[in-house]
Amino acid sequence: MSNQTHPYHLVNPSPWPAVGAVGLFCSTLGTAMAMHQKSGGVFIAMVGAALVLYTMFVWWRDVIHEAHVEKVHTAAVSRGLRAGMALFITSEVLFFAAFFWAFFNASTLPKEPLSDVWAIAQGVWPPKGIHPFDPFHLPFLNTLILLLSGSTVTWAHYAIQQNNRKDAVQALWFTVILGLLFTSCQAFEYTHAAFGFKDGVFASTFFMATGFHGFHVIVGTIFLTVCLVRATKAQFTPRQHLGFEFAAWYWHFVDVVWLFLFVFVYCDFANKLMPVFEAIFTGANMLIAFLLVLLASGYFAGRSVLSGGLKVPKISSH
Repeated sequence: MSNQTHPYHLVNPSPWPAVGAVGLFCSTLGTAMAMHQKSGGVFIAMVGAALVLYTMFVWWRDVIHEAHVEKVHTAAVSRGLRAGMALFITSEVLFFAAFFWAFFNASTLPKEPLSDVWAIAQGVWPPKGIHPFDPFHLPFLNTLILLLSGSTVTWAHYAIQQNNRKDAVQALWFTVILGLLFTSCQAFEYTHAAFGFKDGVFASTFFMATGFHGFHVIVGTIFLTVCLVRATKAQFTPRQHLGFEFAAWYWHFVDVVWLFLFVFVYCDFANKLMPVFEAIFTGANMLIAFLLVLLASGYFAGRSVLSGGLKVPKISSH
């Protein structure tokens, strides 16, 4: 009989953190060696990647065992896991923010930072010689695919909450298929690009942002595939489906990032709005806005002081 007097789960000693650390070290070392054309670098990097993937598989297998078999994911543990997933997605948002910042920095204020390598004519975007994709061709189709997949994963979530395993499995099948379809369309798009990764700042920022998003779609598809297998085994209940909930969060995050990519990278919406921003955010307008905010703050502060000072205290009859 357990003498535990708290709602938290203290995990058993596990070798996976150490194995994962070794895998990450080998991946870093091997990649660095391969970049410097040292013999054995590719092999070490592949061994490290295999160790990392194995660690991910067995560690998450143990977490599923804790939830489904040991039943140790109490309300307090679930709150902690949700907080961890929320922080992870926040870190992913900041990761993509770096690529968007690089793209905006180059597109909204095009200059000539590396004239010998990445020549950009002053004020011209995209750079001369770059022919970007038509946003309302394949990118628009991919947008519809991801938006539809967001609907199907929400359908699966609703079905799990209603304890409807048949609909949950069907919806997850649709979501996984749509994820694979998106990846296939993006691969087709890359093979028909009119520019390469080394063809300037536009190409590099484009491929980094969309490429890492594509990688996240692949990870999300694997995540949802695991949820599909678990759903077929009836491992999700209306009260206990944290693994699927995290997969849905991740997938919706992937959807939102793609919408930003479509609007600001493919459609270049920031540049289309620049004349409006320049007309609004002038020095005179900013000064007027500051004075108006100052006057409004003084007005409401004065009202608050006066209304508080005019209150007459009630006299008790006792």
